[in-house]
Amino acid sequence: CRQALRSVAGPEVDFARAEREHQLYVGVLRGKLGLQVLELPADESLPDCVFVEDVAVVCEETALLTRPGAPSRRKEVEAMKRVLESLNLNIVEMVDENATLDGGDVLFTGREFFVGLSRRTNQRGAEILADTFKDYAVSTVPVHDSLHLKGFCSMAGPNLIAIGSSEAAQKALKTMQQMSDHRYDKLTVPDDAAANCVYLNIPSKGHVLLHRAPEEYPESAKVFEKLKDHMLIPIANTELEKVDGSLTCVSVLINKASEL
Repeated sequence: CRQALRSVAGPEVDFARAEREHQLYVGVLRGKLGLQVLELPADESLPDCVFVEDVAVVCEETALLTRPGAPSRRKEVEAMKRVLESLNLNIVEMVDENATLDGGDVLFTGREFFVGLSRRTNQRGAEILADTFKDYAVSTVPVHDSLHLKGFCSMAGPNLIAIGSSEAAQKALKTMQQMSDHRYDKLTVPDDAAANCVYLNIPSKGHVLLHRAPEEYPESAKVFEKLKDHMLIPIANTELEKVDGSLTCVSVLINKASEL
């Protein structure tokens, strides 16, 4: 974890605690929610490889393998390619050397894509995503004061965008609202980092939301508790947050038939 990329210097990652938090996250997906979880093997030469979201964008039967903005992360795509091929997805590879795209900059709302133009994602990367998923509108959003677009927003329900309350987050939301023909509901939380949550719609369980734990962001947790129709599951992410990790960063959700 000392080699992991981080946008600001800060306290060291407690590796044992990071492992426990990650095991809890995987345990919730597999045990509590009954999802099939495919774990990629650890690669000690790639310190950021736990953040699998950045190397693939999956929608329906198509998987776009990205070209991460940080050169040290580009080899992470190889392991992801193998596991996505095993699921018989339609694989598209981003081979244009002028393009960069991190999955953390890609917000899929269920009806369209918003792509953050950030330190890690450029216009060409967004164009290739648009070419890959032609059935959906793709709009770009400038990202300032955050590593990724989803550093301050995510989907918290079928039509609900969770958004941080910082000026940068609110400005990005305004841009998204102007770009879209659709009116989304919004859930504003005091802490930008807490606006990154994992929403799932599971037939046997209904609306499920993994959100940051109350001991980390108590005021934001109170906002999530207002979602009475959701199964709310608090998850701590104290250690990976030190190296720019959010809850969505460590999984790629794929909607596939269960016979796999």
